[in-house]
Amino acid sequence: MKRAHPFIRGVYAITPDEPSTALLASQVIEALAGGVRLLQYRNKLANKLLALEQASTLRKLTHDAGARLIINDDIELALAISADGVHLGRDDGRNEGVLVDLNLIRRRASQAAPQNGRFLIGISCYNEMGTARAMAAAGADYVAFGSFFPSPTKPHAAHADMSLIRHAKREFSLPVVAIGGITVENTPQLVDAGADAVAVISSLFDAKNIRARAQSFSSLFPDNV
Repeated sequence: MKRAHPFIRGVYAITPDEPSTALLASQVIEALAGGVRLLQYRNKLANKLLALEQASTLRKLTHDAGARLIINDDIELALAISADGVHLGRDDGRNEGVLVDLNLIRRRASQAAPQNGRFLIGISCYNEMGTARAMAAAGADYVAFGSFFPSPTKPHAAHADMSLIRHAKREFSLPVVAIGGITVENTPQLVDAGADAVAVISSLFDAKNIRARAQSFSSLFPDNV
């Protein structure tokens, strides 16, 4: 059966907190050359001006490479640069327990950049199956669980069990993204459990050879597109 979003597959690169736009761009170029087709811009240390500069630069790079750019947390930034989507966390996708209107976000994106097609919305569900179920019903394009392994980026993140992936794949057809301490060595466990993609930061961007590391991750998904 054809996946609803076949490009949410394989290595899902998330950018590090890099202050140099030039260095970040060079790292992303190598990742794209290694097969990355889904990139999330995430820089928790950047101010609004730097975030706009970096996201705009990455928008051009991903567009030229035929890849998709997702913006972490910031809906307005995603719309401003005509990104392909946004990824929302616990504090971004809900307000006092009420889910934001995902369809409203998509309508705004369609008005801003109708040529982009469907605006993707991914949701961090941590280790909460109930959250994933609610987000799937609300129209999310993918759900992300984690942390599956100790993570240098989020050392205090809640632990997620592999059974969450299997349960989610049985219950709904959305792509499932795994995150948290993921390496080339432990990725096969997640793929065997049913993960459609693995989100990586340190394991990819801290590598001496980013292109080769991206290729190694991509090779674990033989039907990656």
